[in-house]
Amino acid sequence: MAKFGLSQPMRRIEDPRLLKGGGRYTDDLVAKGILPNAAIGHILRSPHAHARIVSIDTAAAKAMPGVLAVLTAADWKEEGLGEIPCAIPMKNRDGSPRGETPRGGLADGFVRHVGDPVAFIVAETHAQARDAAEAVEIDYETLPAVTDLATATEAGQPLVWPAIKDNVVFDWATGDEEKTKELFATAAHVTKLRLVNNRVVVASMEGRAALADYDPATERFTLHAGTQGSWTVKDLLASAAFKIDKEKIRVVTHDVGGGFGMKIFLYAEYALCMMAARRIKRPVRWTSERTEAFLSDTQGRDNITDAELALDKDGKFLALRTKNVAGMGAYLSTFAPFIPTGAGTKVLASVYGFQAIYANVIGVVTNTVPVDAYRGAGRPESNYVVERLIDAAAREIGMDRIELRRRNIVPSSAMPHTTPVGQKYDSGDFNLVLDSALKLMDWSGFPARRAASEAQGKRRGIGLAYYLEATGGAPNERAEVRFAKDGWVEVLVGTQSTGQGHETAYAMITAQELGVPVDRIRVIQGDSDEIPTGGGTGGARSLYSEGTALLATTATVIEKGKQAAGEVLEAAPSDIEFESGRFAIAGTDRGIGIIELAQRQRERAAAGQTSLLLDAAEVADIPHHTFPNGCHVAEVEVDPDTGHIAIPRYIVVDDVGHALNPLIVRGQVHGGVAQGVGQAFLERTAYDPDSGQLLSASFMDYALPRAVDLPDIEVELVSVPCLTNPLGVKGAGEAGAVGSPPAAMNALVDALSGTEIDMPATPEVVWKALAKAA
Repeated sequence: MAKFGLSQPMRRIEDPRLLKGGGRYTDDLVAKGILPNAAIGHILRSPHAHARIVSIDTAAAKAMPGVLAVLTAADWKEEGLGEIPCAIPMKNRDGSPRGETPRGGLADGFVRHVGDPVAFIVAETHAQARDAAEAVEIDYETLPAVTDLATATEAGQPLVWPAIKDNVVFDWATGDEEKTKELFATAAHVTKLRLVNNRVVVASMEGRAALADYDPATERFTLHAGTQGSWTVKDLLASAAFKIDKEKIRVVTHDVGGGFGMKIFLYAEYALCMMAARRIKRPVRWTSERTEAFLSDTQGRDNITDAELALDKDGKFLALRTKNVAGMGAYLSTFAPFIPTGAGTKVLASVYGFQAIYANVIGVVTNTVPVDAYRGAGRPESNYVVERLIDAAAREIGMDRIELRRRNIVPSSAMPHTTPVGQKYDSGDFNLVLDSALKLMDWSGFPARRAASEAQGKRRGIGLAYYLEATGGAPNERAEVRFAKDGWVEVLVGTQSTGQGHETAYAMITAQELGVPVDRIRVIQGDSDEIPTGGGTGGARSLYSEGTALLATTATVIEKGKQAAGEVLEAAPSDIEFESGRFAIAGTDRGIGIIELAQRQRERAAAGQTSLLLDAAEVADIPHHTFPNGCHVAEVEVDPDTGHIAIPRYIVVDDVGHALNPLIVRGQVHGGVAQGVGQAFLERTAYDPDSGQLLSASFMDYALPRAVDLPDIEVELVSVPCLTNPLGVKGAGEAGAVGSPPAAMNALVDALSGTEIDMPATPEVVWKALAKAA
């Protein structure tokens, strides 16, 4: 890479540190000397999906060697703690409030899913904590459980919560219902489809972990945890769980090995470690094991949608109507109600010119692990519905599926375009992206490739999905630039990297603006004491939000530098120019470098002299979403004898606006496609209908995609700059996961000659579908 400059495929600067073992993850901290005397926390979890806790006897466990505490819901209440809250208030269609699923840190009276935490054991070692957990005597009265989302609302089904009728925790809607009805009544053709968006396990590479300490002198907690933003966790711990001033809590997040939405939320384990640390007057740590993660980390998706598309006689889309039954699990997680409602429905129009849309979302509780945001957070589900529905409509009316899309795509000349669900697209050239994808895949040459597969006894299909994403997150973001004593420039940010390459991206922006070398920039994140506010990472918001704040902050640095340089060079600030890291008097060779100037000003201040430091911090308002979009095209080859699916080729053409670092963008798309293909063809979350046990609770039974399951993923970038942020960027972190499930499934349905099939299309499912069709 050149010394300065954006839009270059620069390798990630954080990778050498991470690859050489220099990462600092939460479970590493004790070994690295942070709170080395920490005790070990272990969760005793419910073995039942639904049961009443008749009694708990902890006496034997407390008497075992090395045991420091055995905590239950009674202790939680004794400490005066509140709830692990859902932060999303919501009104039902009739104006009434949504249902409540009150949850403390430990189950109180009832357990509602396998894995529900019942007791927290603290001991000197892992082995002692586990042994003590086995000595806790709990008398359960097992109750009927409901785990099947499709039937959970039927009369006679067990109730997860007695106060929640028919297990419906909310009934929400958006759009123009009357206009939608009128358009359906006049439609020449209506396509109807029921689609399952299967529940998935997040399975981040690094499991969740927490390390907590309490200072009795200041009555202050410090929590180290792998989050997607320290500030949300801190605020919820203070306001809902501990009911104390938020300045009494410090949350520190170090390196994070994958989040995908799942690590945004407040979990009971964080509060339990803090409560125990205060109680035993000693640091306490907890680290999730992999099977424990299957039973306690929020899961994703879990929707069943009845969708209808109304078309006129020429194939023009009139209206879209959806009824989505969205699984919430046993408790409403931090942002859970928002995911299928406000987040998911805002992209139902996708890139098409609908006249009206009406969406009804039914939130349903079941005796299963809670569901919340997972990469894309509602938008993959909505894009999946639209693209599957369009392919089905094309088959029914006998129109080419590409032609049907072309007739309905919003042209670039219509920008800015406002959709029936109130989203305003500032930019986009959807036809250009579509044409680029068809050319890259050689769509017209597919019949010959299909014939070649058929000659070998295989069934080949091709599928396309045009997706549109709407990014989200906090409405402002903060950045700070400091000039350190060692000559480095420190950049403090309010987002949190979980593997996306933030350190590289922010260093590139800072280098571009301040003219300092990338390898002299240090990015600091995750400490709620050092960084007072931050929006965290989620909704593909990081680059455009933090980038906007960085531009504002570096501009302030430069203005302060001009004033300071004017004093040093004995010139008016208006005569000072700044270029390539150097302040100079206009028209002369007299100048000073920004690092030298910053050090000089710091030394003067340290000596008690009046001095203007170049350090600066700014909070930028982020009033607008961005709308990344793109086209995925997949080819699949099915072996009819086994149902095995191969993917000979997969291409993506993406418009992410100005691609700051194309190498990082392509890497993000690759990862997202892997997750989408995994959901489409491999990942099956299965609960036993009688016992409520999670049958796919380990990698022995839950199939994540491996290298052999994935093709080379070709990614081409088409840049249509975003007009609502100064960098011109659109979010890229979630795009791959949004477009891949419908592309893969449309290709499979094509290979099966139009036989509709749901995710996950495992070999068994595909083989049965072929056998039934035969």
